[in-house]
Amino acid sequence: MERVETRLQATKRDLQEVIKELKKWKEPATVLLSLYIPPGRPLSDVMNMLRQELSITDNIKLKKTRDAVQRALSAAMDRLSMIPKVPPNGLAVFCGENMETGEFICYVFSPPDKVPVYFYRTDKEFHLEFLEDMLEEKDVIGIIIVERDEATLGILQGSTLEVIEEVSDYIPGKHKMGGQSQRRYDRIIEQMVSDFFKRVAERANKYFLPYLEQGKLKGLIIAGPGYAKADFLETGNLDYRLRKLVSKQLIDVAYQGIQGLKETVLKAEDVIETQRYRDAINALEEFKLNLAKDTGMAVYGEKEVLAALDNGMLKYLLIHEERGDLDSLVEKAKMMGTKPVIIPKSIPEAEWLKATFSGLAGVLRFKPR
Repeated sequence: MERVETRLQATKRDLQEVIKELKKWKEPATVLLSLYIPPGRPLSDVMNMLRQELSITDNIKLKKTRDAVQRALSAAMDRLSMIPKVPPNGLAVFCGENMETGEFICYVFSPPDKVPVYFYRTDKEFHLEFLEDMLEEKDVIGIIIVERDEATLGILQGSTLEVIEEVSDYIPGKHKMGGQSQRRYDRIIEQMVSDFFKRVAERANKYFLPYLEQGKLKGLIIAGPGYAKADFLETGNLDYRLRKLVSKQLIDVAYQGIQGLKETVLKAEDVIETQRYRDAINALEEFKLNLAKDTGMAVYGEKEVLAALDNGMLKYLLIHEERGDLDSLVEKAKMMGTKPVIIPKSIPEAEWLKATFSGLAGVLRFKPR
C-alpha cells in the first residue's frame, strides 16, 4: 500500500492530522526521511543534496535497509521535482517504508507557519518537532501605532513580530485663515481625524478580538508620536474588552511599519517584561527537569550548546542577561528557528545558571541518537 500526498498549503487542522499519522511510524532501522526546507532555499540546492545522499546509500550493508532508504530518497526527489519553487512558508517532506509490511508513505506540503530551519535526517522515526512547535498556543500582544493620518497594526507572538495592516488617510495640515473660516476649517480637519481614528479602531477590533476570544491576547500597546495616541484612546471607538488590556504606559515612537513595531517592543517594558519573565521561568523549569532526569535533552557547556544551535537541534537557548555576547546569540537563535530565552538576574535560578553553566544552556527539540 502506498500513500502519497503533495499539498502546497496545509492548515493547522491538516497539521494535527498529519502529525497524528506520522507519529505512528516507528522502524527498526534509520529509513524514515524527514526534510524541512525554509522559504528562500533554492530547490536546486536541496535536490543536489538528496542526489548526494542517494549516491552514498550503496554503502549501506543491509539490502532491506538500503532499498528502503533509496525508495524514500527517490520519492522525495520525484515530488520536489514537480514543485517549481519553495512556497512562502517553506516545505516539509516525510517519506518512508514500513520494513515489515512494505507500506509506503510520502507527504510533501507547505505548513501553516514558516519553516524555521533547513533540516534533513533519516531516522527510526519521523522528526516532527518543528511541526509540533507550530501547534503550540502562543500568547499574543497587540500593538497599535497611531498618528492623525497613519497607523500600523501589529502583533508580537512568541519571538515573531509582524505587521498585520498599515492604514493611512490624507488629513490636511492646519492653516491660518483667520476668523470664522479658520474655525470652520479646524472643525472639518478634526472631524477627518476623528473618522480616521474610528477606522483604525474598527480594524483593531477586527484583528485583535479573535485573539482575545481564543484566550491568546495578553496585552495591547498603544504607541505613536505626540498626543495622537492619547486622543485615539479617548475616542472610545476601541472595543471595551480591548481597552481593558491596554498598557498604562503609552509609548512614544517616531516610526510606522515594522521599524515602529520594533521601537515599540524595545520601549514597552511593562508589558513585554511580564511575558519574558514567564517564558524564562518555563524554559528554566524544563531545562532543570531534563537535567534532573538525565533525559539527554538538557545541553550545557559552551561548545556543546553552540554545536546544537548550529545544527538546528535546540528548542530553547537559555542566555543569562549579563552575557557579553547576548545580542549575537539571540540573533543566531532566531536565524536557526530556536527560541532565545533571556534569563533576567531577578529570577532566583539566574545566578545558578551563570555560576554553573557560564550563563548559557539549552533544551533540545528531540533526543540525540
